[in-house]
Amino acid sequence: MLELIQNGGVTSPKGYIAGAISAGLKSEIGALDLAILYSEDEASLASVFTTNKIESPSVTLSRKRSVSLKSHGVVVNSGCANCAVGSQGFSDAEEMTSLAANMFNINPEKILICSTGKIGVELPMALIRQNINKIVLTESGGEDFSKAIMTTDNYNKQFAVAIEIDEVKVTIGGSAKGSGMIHPNMATMLGFITTDANIEPEFFQESLKKAVDISFNMIDVDGDQSTNDSVLAFANGRSKNINIDRSSVYAEQFQEALNYVCIELAKSLVIDGEGAQTLIEVEVQGAKSFEDAAKASRGISSSNLVKSMVHGKDPNWGRIMMALGKTGAEMIEDKIDIFINDIHIVHQGKAIPYFNEAVLGAMKTDKVVFTISLNIGDFKATAWGCDLTEEYVIFNSAYTT
Repeated sequence: MLELIQNGGVTSPKGYIAGAISAGLKSEIGALDLAILYSEDEASLASVFTTNKIESPSVTLSRKRSVSLKSHGVVVNSGCANCAVGSQGFSDAEEMTSLAANMFNINPEKILICSTGKIGVELPMALIRQNINKIVLTESGGEDFSKAIMTTDNYNKQFAVAIEIDEVKVTIGGSAKGSGMIHPNMATMLGFITTDANIEPEFFQESLKKAVDISFNMIDVDGDQSTNDSVLAFANGRSKNINIDRSSVYAEQFQEALNYVCIELAKSLVIDGEGAQTLIEVEVQGAKSFEDAAKASRGISSSNLVKSMVHGKDPNWGRIMMALGKTGAEMIEDKIDIFINDIHIVHQGKAIPYFNEAVLGAMKTDKVVFTISLNIGDFKATAWGCDLTEEYVIFNSAYTT
């Protein structure tokens, strides 16, 4: 049984503190832009990183340190991606983690780093050196942390739930950012998960990968993939529950809770997509495999023509059929059914009579659901996207000016 924690976030689980400061990395005066998330006990670490061949040195350093599957936390900056800046980027990332580690008198290898913002700009280390020690970390600092990691986001995203494991309360919290350059092949732009669960490190890594595959890997805003994508998850064992591993009777319960947190965070990113007005949810049912269902649903949710169709409230189901066909998923055309917000408009690959005004009315909401039944198997998957608006084009046409 899941218990939703009101205003929950990364410091909702026991043993985590966080804080943030305005260090002048963002152009907005007073905007939080430098943050630390810290586990008071050394935590098991799970991680997933970008597959983009152009990678921020901040990602490179964190990827290298994540091999140990142990960490105390992460230092994060917004306003600068620390990417495409040469070898200086790696040196700056190392220094930034050392500055954070010195605050706790721990080995810098136990601190990871994430950066987000404009590509091609070096980290302003003078500002970071002057301000990082001013960060005040508290058990209530999760919201400031979630605000500091934002770039073009309109609002901060955080979420937390509690479950009971062997009569012990276990909490999972999370925060994520991103509203543009979202078409991840691993995770979102930045995502952070914390839990006080006592969990075996290898199983924790497997659990995070599974959760990412059905959440952050199933969203799209604009078809572009960031150079800095990272999802980091920490488990410090403070709840002192019975150890969870892949053979545990509680493994499925923990996985479901982790999935839930990741899915809610992922959906919040596309809802806040740059210029977005409408959430698109695509469920593909009756596929031959989960892989087919996933690539079919994601292919539809990421289609610019489908996105434009949703923005115009135009029930042009031919665009859904086109997007479905180009995904390469196995299908038989005369078995395909399509529903728009539960209204059946295509049966066995052909249009069926429906009241056009009813479909138009159903699409005039802030959420449009496409359900596609391939009717050739037993697998399904859900993907999320958002409409493509004039505001997206205007915003990104002048991103640096």
